[in-house]
Amino acid sequence: MRKCQIFLSVLLLLVCLLAAQNPPGRPERDQPPRLPDGRLQSEEILKADHKASLKDAGELLRLAEELKIELEKNDRHILSVQLIKKTEDIEKLAKKIRSRMKRF
Repeated sequence: MRKCQIFLSVLLLLVCLLAAQNPPGRPERDQPPRLPDGRLQSEEILKADHKASLKDAGELLRLAEELKIELEKNDRHILSVQLIKKTEDIEKLAKKIRSRMKRF
């Protein structure tokens, strides 16, 4: 009889511990994080990254067109500091877009 009581007590303790780890209404750890309105956080991050990449790609295109126009104006083989700065800006934007795309 005593062994049966000890067994039931241990069993009850285990059930209580398991219930305390994941109570009803609490999201499980396997589920992805959600925003308060129920949308997936990762989806919203991807949408924001896509929007930022489109904006940066537009800026990249504008800078590349300006660079092309400036290069066509100059018939000499001498580059100005502004042109070199513009190429550095183009490179930074391209790296920014690439790193954003590699994140997920």
